[in-house]
Amino acid sequence: MARRRKASSTRRRKSSRQLKAAALVLDPDERCVIKNGVATHLTHKECALLWILMKNAGHVLTRKRLMKDVWDTDYLGDTRTLDVHICMVRSKIEDNPREPVLIRTMRGQGYMFVVPRRRSRAAK
Repeated sequence: MARRRKASSTRRRKSSRQLKAAALVLDPDERCVIKNGVATHLTHKECALLWILMKNAGHVLTRKRLMKDVWDTDYLGDTRTLDVHICMVRSKIEDNPREPVLIRTMRGQGYMFVVPRRRSRAAK
């Protein structure tokens, strides 16, 4: 007679796709960003936008690419959708959204996620 295994060993945890940069942790599975231990909920689009920016940290992403990857459109007309979403994400991750450090606007080019350098102990 064959023996059965207990079902408890068959469940597997989802692999996490978390991204970490400076004091931020982005968890796309939970759609939240954790900053200094505090979790903040993100909408689907905010999460997708922050994901692509963090995944490409240090590289300028054009408005066209962001619109294509996040909204699946090539339309760049008179829409302010991208700007509004950038503003919303900044309000959730920046210490001072009016003077952003993490998501930088590159005039005439697009946006870039910048990972701040850690201060050396000698500089303190």
